[in-house]
Amino acid sequence: MAVEVLYFAWVRERVGLPRETVETGAATMRDLLAELALRSAGHAAALGDHAALRCAIDQQLAGLDAPLVGAREVAIFPPMTGG
Repeated sequence: MAVEVLYFAWVRERVGLPRETVETGAATMRDLLAELALRSAGHAAALGDHAALRCAIDQQLAGLDAPLVGAREVAIFPPMTGG
């Protein structure tokens, strides 16, 4: 399946792209992160530490074990803080 992957903040800086469309057979968000980390050294640097990442599937926050079935868009970003 084709999924549009969006990268934000320092994740985007390390990957070197704001977005990309990927063909994946990943069943979960965790599987997709593992696949993406193999694409380049920048991807590996950005996506290697899952504890430092948050994800959304089709604009809904999702855990790493969330299924990707039918997903069209995935966003990957660092945890947010605010005040």
